Amino acid sequence: MNQLKVEFKKLCAHPGAWLFTLVAVSALGMALLLGQSAALAAEDAVVLPAPAVDPPVSAGPHSETAVLAGGCFWGVQGVFQHVRGVSNVVSGYAGGGSDTAQYNRVGRGDTGHAESVQITYDPTQVTYGRLLQIFFSVAHNPTQLNRQGPDHGTQYRSAIFPVNDAQRRVAQAYVAQLDKSHAFGQPLATRIEASSAFYPAEGYHQNFLTLHPDYPYIVVNDLPKVQALQRLFPERYQAKPVLVEVAAGS
Repeated sequence: MNQLKVEFKKLCAHPGAWLFTLVAVSALGMALLLGQSAALAAEDAVVLPAPAVDPPVSAGPHSETAVLAGGCFWGVQGVFQHVRGVSNVVSGYAGGGSDTAQYNRVGRGDTGHAESVQITYDPTQVTYGRLLQIFFSVAHNPTQLNRQGPDHGTQYRSAIFPVNDAQRRVAQAYVAQLDKSHAFGQPLATRIEASSAFYPAEGYHQNFLTLHPDYPYIVVNDLPKVQALQRLFPERYQAKPVLVEVAAGS
């Protein structure tokens, strides 16, 4: 399954290869249709309690960033692009070094990197804790260890990369709160990791859900997450996604 995704992602970077792209999509579509019912059940979304520890909404205009990893970055980016108060969401890599921050290298699962998103948000509109509530409620399944749905490997782990001590305190308290309440019926696999440099992914990964809504992987695994955001958090949902500007040729 992972290899089929790798090949399609390569082809997306070369628009002229339309025939091979069609073949890759067809093959992946068949694989998804034959094997994803269990993954869909595992990804059922619920509204979790809000964090008990969360700084109040800040005063004055400014922006902050959050870095989260919850499986394939296509879906996580797609969810947060629809969150009110978010001004940018970039797919990328966190947890490893600059020399291995390329998709083909990260895909080996031995770089320390996780497919991640960097979220830029306005704390006068949405708090860090509320972003985590959405992350755990609809963006991924935090009980799956080193995997999400059809994707396997440490690069698909559930992880939070706090950018400061305040974020770390909120994240630690919220994970403990969810575990104590048995919100998922089993312990969370989410790791709260050391602050790490974030490396943007290749251009063809950015805005993937918006640009390819009919791609079978997106239809099966990711569009339900965006729909769950709209249904479960209507006050936080914005219909028009914020998009990453991608440099030509990237």
